[in-house]
Amino acid sequence: MGEDVPAMTRFPVHDEDELPEDLRERIEYERDRAGFTPNVFLAYGYKPSHFRAFFQYYDALVEDTTLDRDEVEMIVVAVSGANDCLYCNVAHGALLRVYGDDPLLAEQLMSSPSTADLPERQKAMVAFAVKLTDQDRMTDVDEEDFQRLRDHGFTDEEIWDVGAVASFFNLSNRMAHLADMRPNEEFYQLGRDSPDDE
Repeated sequence: MGEDVPAMTRFPVHDEDELPEDLRERIEYERDRAGFTPNVFLAYGYKPSHFRAFFQYYDALVEDTTLDRDEVEMIVVAVSGANDCLYCNVAHGALLRVYGDDPLLAEQLMSSPSTADLPERQKAMVAFAVKLTDQDRMTDVDEEDFQRLRDHGFTDEEIWDVGAVASFFNLSNRMAHLADMRPNEEFYQLGRDSPDDE
């Protein structure tokens, strides 16, 4: 189940054994962690140099950050919702359910981030990320937006990290649209209670 979902529909997807060794090692590592191979890794295998650059920056965003991991995923889901990105909505919605331990928040952020059940600090963070995403408003980001975040206790480094995650996932969303990346079936249930748990 899930492995039969195509990684993307608009570009060829190479067999794993055709990929360079370092890409195969990363894919194997991700498969061991998740229990399946997230399709984004197979999709980016189309251009190995882009795979390396994309995931190196992704790793920096989630590892070298002042934000909590669930906050990173809140930003990703809100941005991906604003961009109608199926792959990232489903995959990062699953990660938010896991890291945030909340089965409802991802859907709230995808559809209506301003009314999501979040503390005011995180609402301000998400609003800033969504403003950076909105092509009609992103050039209006100004000192008032920065001050609003500072008033909620964000440091300049945290503001940088919020903006970096939002900006990177605007790129990621657009590449997912370009390639028609398809989310694995496993993501849809990840972080949800199974019927046996009810």
